[in-house]
Amino acid sequence: MILAYYFSITAYCTPYNALIPELGHTQQERLNISTVISFTFIAGTAVAYLAPTIWEMFIPAFGRVGAIRMTFTLMAAIAFICMLVPVFCIREKDYVDTVPAKESAFGSLAATFKNAEFRKFVASDIFYWIALTMFQTGLPFFVTSLLKLPETMTTLYFVGMTALSLVFYIPVNKLTPKLGKKKMILFAFAVFSAAYFYTGFMGKMSFIPASVQGLILTVVAALPMAIFGILPQAVVADISQSDSITSGSNREGMFYAARTFAFKLGQSISMLIFTAVSTIGAAEGTGYRVAAFGAAVFCCIGGIILVFYNEKKINGIINRHQ
Repeated sequence: MILAYYFSITAYCTPYNALIPELGHTQQERLNISTVISFTFIAGTAVAYLAPTIWEMFIPAFGRVGAIRMTFTLMAAIAFICMLVPVFCIREKDYVDTVPAKESAFGSLAATFKNAEFRKFVASDIFYWIALTMFQTGLPFFVTSLLKLPETMTTLYFVGMTALSLVFYIPVNKLTPKLGKKKMILFAFAVFSAAYFYTGFMGKMSFIPASVQGLILTVVAALPMAIFGILPQAVVADISQSDSITSGSNREGMFYAARTFAFKLGQSISMLIFTAVSTIGAAEGTGYRVAAFGAAVFCCIGGIILVFYNEKKINGIINRHQ
């Protein structure tokens, strides 16, 4: 079922994301689309957080297991309807003249990775996902093992971090055209690196209450979370459009498929690393500190790679065409 899930979500999300450069004909339009998509992702996540509350209402009638099944069946039905809306309501031909790529699937993938700027972005993205997944996987252990706080605080911190990131969505959307996507993402890499490095010392700073240490992490990580929630999708849209202009071949779907593979690769590598290091000094939580410092290092590497991404070149190609 897990294999079926990942196959299905890839088959849906790749063409869905490929609509971003097709529906948004300017960089601001693509940025707005990415912002709204990130908003709706947060909204969907918020609904998912309500699951325990919903199944509590069903327990008297169906029992605990039956109530859980009923809750997720209802959520799946609602999600299915929502996922059908873009399929039947977006008239793609009204926005773009779709020309099928002439290359084979592997030929198109090879051509996609020939794009030097895309290779730089994807390499940076892999390290970002390694760092982020290590942090998100380790968050419950950072709270319980390093800060010695109840497990319920993990949910409070994560929800607080997510909710606070929403506050930054509008400022990120407004500042990006002035500063550029690259500078904004580099700033997010720097702040995330500092946050992960700080995490490695949590529980050691006796002069700060444990709950406040967790709150500081929540506040600091919220802004880069907002930036990474919006801008990477817009960057891929810019790269795919510039490639379409220079090559004459529409490969938007392949760019997003390649990016999807990259972040899943990053997540997989991260899980292997976290599993390996988390067992070090389990009683003292040494492995979790190593994981936090490792996430900081991977985040720094991702930022360094992104420095070489030539945003001016991509923007120049797009602007000349417009």
